[in-house]
Amino acid sequence: MDVPTSVPVVPLTLQRRVRALVFLTVFLDLVGFGLIIPLLPFYVESMGGSATTAGVLLALFSSAQLVATPVLGRLSDRVGRRPVILLSLLGNALSMALFAYSTYVHLLPVLFVSRLLAGATAGNLAACSAAVADVTEPGARAAGLGRVGAGIGLGMVLGPVIGSQLHVWGEWAPPLAAAVFAAAALLGVFFLFPETHPRHAPHATPMPERRRVSLIQALAQPGIAPVLALFFLTFIGMTNLQVSLGLLAQERFGWSGREVGRLFALLGLMSFVLQGFAIDWLTRVARSLTLVVLGIVLMGAGLACIALAAQPAWLVVAMVLVGTGMGMLQPVLASLASALAGPELQGGVLGIAQSAGGLARVVGPVWSGFLYSRFHPGAPFLSGVAAAGVSLLVAMALWRSHPGMRPPVSSAKT
Repeated sequence: MDVPTSVPVVPLTLQRRVRALVFLTVFLDLVGFGLIIPLLPFYVESMGGSATTAGVLLALFSSAQLVATPVLGRLSDRVGRRPVILLSLLGNALSMALFAYSTYVHLLPVLFVSRLLAGATAGNLAACSAAVADVTEPGARAAGLGRVGAGIGLGMVLGPVIGSQLHVWGEWAPPLAAAVFAAAALLGVFFLFPETHPRHAPHATPMPERRRVSLIQALAQPGIAPVLALFFLTFIGMTNLQVSLGLLAQERFGWSGREVGRLFALLGLMSFVLQGFAIDWLTRVARSLTLVVLGIVLMGAGLACIALAAQPAWLVVAMVLVGTGMGMLQPVLASLASALAGPELQGGVLGIAQSAGGLARVVGPVWSGFLYSRFHPGAPFLSGVAAAGVSLLVAMALWRSHPGMRPPVSSAKT
């Protein structure tokens, strides 16, 4: 691939080194995350909390992350990627150690402190993505960033499986293992990870300067408001799984953390397979809004299966449907937002789109926990079905208002 002469070429060995270390770092980080998320409602319940408490706990993490991530992003532009990745991994290791301690002494306030610290230092994924972009030419950037997504997917597959096995040793074992994984990633970055920011690394590819985009500017772009609504509604539906799925499986079928961990592993596996192997083919044979509609239908059907499940097998079917739908929706919605924004605004619009998803992760867990505690186990998932129904209406409205704007997603990738 030809590279403009104004853009310095990063040595191939450095590109490979950064990509490999980013994959390993993200993988270890997400294995730790996957170790505890399926078990979180059980931890809260063992400390005297309810589903509402679990929802508030998840919302606290997401709120801290929503506030801290832009700050850490700007900090990585100022001081470099490596220090921010190190800070994030250190915060993760400490928060997981606090998590393990809270389960050992059964102190719910300590658990809240651990999740607040984790959210406040959760800048690792963004900084790793920026590091890959720093050393990758624009034409190959999507493939490079795919390594980050692959690490996330694989970590979310293995994490729940490992966590469900470790849980039999004691409640403290999965979060302690997560702390060890974060510490291992921290040591790897400290000794092996090079700085990639153009201001601090002479061989890195300078990033084009992006305009800051306000919410008003983003909403003024035709089609952006419906896409932002789809980001919000999609993540609202997904937050029900983190809060209420384990509790529903326990109440209806007597399942423990081991079985619930396997459900989350299946969810991660479906998303990983779709994004890693199928999405390129799908974007060649179907149009972007067609895939959005299909993803919404699959996700809504999966949530309905959970709400109405009378047999355990329906939960397995639900994970296949929801994992496939989410694996389809996430990259396609990002591509739609990028295509609608255009090259001048796409960076800022994608940031606002991620914030819309972050806001859903703040509101959704509290709402899910409230519905579970106040009504019945299926109520949170029925609300997710309703969110999918609204999403379908929004997608169809976008389709009608932009009849000419239906290119293949692959042409909109950045």
